[in-house]
Amino acid sequence: MDLMMNLMPAAAEIFLLVMACLILIADLMIKQSGRLLTYVWVQFTLMGCALITVGTHDNIAVHAFNNMFVDDLMSDVLKLLTYLAMSMMLVYSRQYLTVRGLFTGEFMVLALFAMLGMMVMISASHFLTLYLGLELLSLSLYAIVALQRDSSVATEAAMKYFILGALASGLLLYGMSMLYGATGSLELDAVSNAIQSGEADQRLLVFGLAFVVSGLAFKLGVVPFHMWVPDVYHGAPTAMTMLIGSAPKLAAFAFVVRILVEGLQPLVQHWSGMLIILAIASMGLGNLTAIAQTNLKRMFAYSTIAHMGFMLLGLLSGGIEGYGAAMFYTVVYVLMSLGAFGMIMLMSREGFEADTLNDFKGLNQRSPWLAFLMLLLMFSMAGVPPTVGFYAKFSVLNAVVQSGHIWLAVVAVLFSLIGAFYYLRIVKLMYFDAPESHTPISVGQDTVLLMSLNSLGVLLLGLLPGGLMSICAVAVQQSLLLH
Repeated sequence: MDLMMNLMPAAAEIFLLVMACLILIADLMIKQSGRLLTYVWVQFTLMGCALITVGTHDNIAVHAFNNMFVDDLMSDVLKLLTYLAMSMMLVYSRQYLTVRGLFTGEFMVLALFAMLGMMVMISASHFLTLYLGLELLSLSLYAIVALQRDSSVATEAAMKYFILGALASGLLLYGMSMLYGATGSLELDAVSNAIQSGEADQRLLVFGLAFVVSGLAFKLGVVPFHMWVPDVYHGAPTAMTMLIGSAPKLAAFAFVVRILVEGLQPLVQHWSGMLIILAIASMGLGNLTAIAQTNLKRMFAYSTIAHMGFMLLGLLSGGIEGYGAAMFYTVVYVLMSLGAFGMIMLMSREGFEADTLNDFKGLNQRSPWLAFLMLLLMFSMAGVPPTVGFYAKFSVLNAVVQSGHIWLAVVAVLFSLIGAFYYLRIVKLMYFDAPESHTPISVGQDTVLLMSLNSLGVLLLGLLPGGLMSICAVAVQQSLLLH
């Protein structure tokens, strides 16, 4: 009975692990021409994970494996969104990868193992499980970036990612070991209780906290730990860039909330100050540097840094409203990021990457519908109403003002205005410049349909943001109050 009580909360993870191993073995028997079968299996696996996650959901937080793993509302919502993001990533990248000979079983199995790492991170309630999930995700992503072996740019990006990632993991582990030394426990609730009771060594705690925040900042890609983001985004094939820039952000949000809010909440006066510096530096450098970019993937990399800075504003605001706003912002960012990188892959063809600003010149003349969809995505990223990006920014700014940091909200608005320039520049190129190429854009019907749903979803969620906002607020409230 005890075994079943441990296994049920982790049923989706166990199912995913079994399916990933089966797909890995079955793929060895399949010829390159039959890769579509592997792709279908992967999509069915994602659907199965979603059904299990919904089926095993409980209204109360369920702990398993000696409190190392937790199944609560926030973890279930984030996992369902992760399945959706991974499924969309696979649909968008199928044609792009097939043309380049990268649509292989290895890519899909590595993507599944990366997702397993994300799920473990989302449900971790212990430093060991957090680190286990993080490393499983990181190692899978290093391999995925290096998958295009004959590309020196991709190999270089993978090496940078691996070396800097190992450094960040070391910082995180060192910080965790100090927190263990100060509190005598690796379990998040026990760490929080030990700090609250005043038993822990305060100096060792703050020192450990600095290392932990540095490790978290690297994984989020915020300044000054952002060096890997533009190089990896630019060097990796666009499908791999989309994978790195979408679903893992949901896991990173959960990772930060689990450590800082659940485990280290009593040290909030120390870590909120660190987050203010990280957020301002990220919004400033990210938005200003993005203006100078001519490569779209590098531009989106710097905009990611700015967006993650904005997300940190919600976390440092504190309270359920701030954490709910940060979660809402992360979900919206992932949706916009999938659409933006999906559009780059849609425009690309064999031997040609549509990843520079000039490639989008005159898109309205070549394909008015795709230009309109890209316009919606760019408006949302810039925070122009009535798209959902505006409400995401507004909810974070509202939480910042409510927390009393009015000056911080003013700084964030100023940096958002700077950021609007490089998004609106793409709209100007699409609608007011002459096209440089008249090659017809040939895309699959499933990709165009998904892109349409993705972009129109950004508009619809902007017109009716209440549902998603309340889901995020309730998920955060239930999960953080139940611990």
